[in-house]
Amino acid sequence: MWHLLEPLHALLYYAPEAFHEAAALGYDTSERWPAYFAWRAAPLGAADVDRVASAFYSFSPAMVARYVPAAWETAEPAEVLAGRLRAVDRTYRALFGDLVDRPEFAEAAALARRAADAAVSPDGVTSGPVASDAAEAPGPVRSRPAGRPLAAANAGLPWPEAPHLALWQAATILREHRGDGHVAALAAASLDPVEALVSFAAVGAAPEPVFASRGWSAAEWTAARERLGARGLVDPEGVATDAGRALRAGVERRTDELAAAPWTALGPDATARLADLLGGPWLAAIGSGLLPAENTLGIGKV
Repeated sequence: MWHLLEPLHALLYYAPEAFHEAAALGYDTSERWPAYFAWRAAPLGAADVDRVASAFYSFSPAMVARYVPAAWETAEPAEVLAGRLRAVDRTYRALFGDLVDRPEFAEAAALARRAADAAVSPDGVTSGPVASDAAEAPGPVRSRPAGRPLAAANAGLPWPEAPHLALWQAATILREHRGDGHVAALAAASLDPVEALVSFAAVGAAPEPVFASRGWSAAEWTAARERLGARGLVDPEGVATDAGRALRAGVERRTDELAAAPWTALGPDATARLADLLGGPWLAAIGSGLLPAENTLGIGKV
């Protein structure tokens, strides 16, 4: 479900319509980062460097400091939130055309919203079906917003009425819910932000130059590799050892366990139906050429 929903969310960071809306708000669009930090951090309010760096985790605090809090001097968070919905509206209409007004899109939005509500509801469930074997599922089957800063912040926003915008917001809540859990899994594995990237590159998730987008210096990267080497997780060339691969596999497994509650609450039949409904939009998003073929998330590799 993450592989299906992530591209639908991430279009915001690459679509020309989104850059146009960012420019209208006053952001420099000669690079994507001023708008990226504004779009993604706005649900947190006028957050400072430390709060954004903590929530985003993998970015160098020095890089975050180049864009935050300057983002809120350019536009208030409320203006940014309104602008990103305009950006999504224009992007989806340009990419998906008449599909956004069809019943299938509304059905997908309703199902995704049910899953998103389950991700951050106080008891982790909705009125939808719950799998009969939920009590035996690996990891927690109930999910709470505590410890999920980005998911909770996005879930606290009003739901858009238009189905295609509701689908995007649900995708955003679900991907941030998963991301918040991923950060918890990384921390539990004693991987700090730059070590998390080095260890991910070490298992072949993406070439090392792709991770340079997170702003860590060569010296910081080398120091992190040396720390992982001292733990027996990478070899001198930076390639994961058996122990390093096992550690990363454990992180991904725990991430999936921590992300399971919304789909347990939605139930297998409704989840399968949503997956079917997302196939067409997913193909359009991937086929648009807007999203990078190689990315720091390991899409297509992990």
